[in-house]
Amino acid sequence: MSYLSDELVELGHDVTLFASGDSVSRAALVPICPRALRLDPTCVDHTAWHVLQIERVAEAAAQFDVIHFHIGHIHLPIARRLATPSVTTMHGRLDLPELVPLFEAFSDMPLISISDAQRAPLPRANWAATILHGLPSGQFVAHDSAGDYLAFLGRFSPEKRVDRAIAITTAIEQPLKIAAKIDRADAEYFAGEIKPLLDHPLVEFVGEIGESDKEAFLGNARALLFPIDWPEPFGLVMIESLACGTPVVAFRGGSVEEIIAHGRTGFIVDTLDEAIEAARRVGTLDRHACRQAFERRFTARRMAEDHVVVYKRVIEERNAHAAA
Repeated sequence: MSYLSDELVELGHDVTLFASGDSVSRAALVPICPRALRLDPTCVDHTAWHVLQIERVAEAAAQFDVIHFHIGHIHLPIARRLATPSVTTMHGRLDLPELVPLFEAFSDMPLISISDAQRAPLPRANWAATILHGLPSGQFVAHDSAGDYLAFLGRFSPEKRVDRAIAITTAIEQPLKIAAKIDRADAEYFAGEIKPLLDHPLVEFVGEIGESDKEAFLGNARALLFPIDWPEPFGLVMIESLACGTPVVAFRGGSVEEIIAHGRTGFIVDTLDEAIEAARRVGTLDRHACRQAFERRFTARRMAEDHVVVYKRVIEERNAHAAA
């Protein structure tokens, strides 16, 4: 949201961001809660803050040409009743049976998907566009040469399969550096399934890292391992890696085939044996091609321009409907 709102401001638009009070943005910030909910151990009911956020947006709706929601589907009954047109980006997995009747009931509400794979389970929903994520072009600098380790960056969760990453690196006897966070929902899984694996001498757990540390972590890696075991809606870490000039070894699933060009910016695999062989060969890939793919497809400017096209269309469709 920071990248999108900042780039929209850069394009000359007036943007208001409803978010946590500790958010950093070039947009006009309307603080809803004091700090990010994930970083607030005292917050028990996240939904309470989201309901308050929806109310604040509804109160100010008349000020805006269009409202862009990023909070799942909780706002849909209110957004439908606002005079101001809106669009909603879906960020999570959509292959859940209960979502089919929900989005049939809200078939008038325009949606944005973050990959074509993400929207596939809901073909009858009102999809306005697929807009792939983007990053500021100057946020990361590509590294021409790599270090001697493979990298894993993400969450310790069952669907991210860091255990596969450990199996790959130990099989080829290459070091693995893991930068990952432990969400409360995954604490038991981490303690029981993953923590014992971190004792291997080839595995280094560096903890959770911030934006300022990602370039060195990814740019100095031989490759990013993305060994997912679920229909990944997007996988931002893949384009972060490409921006650093680092190829990706990814298991097929979700958005992977829309982001990685097999044999050019990485390898897409189906089995652990294929992943092990890909990790052995990843040094043959051109790191400049990875950066070029990022610049061509995954910049924040491209992302913002794509959104402006959708905003204009949503506004025009609402105006036409009102006139009719």
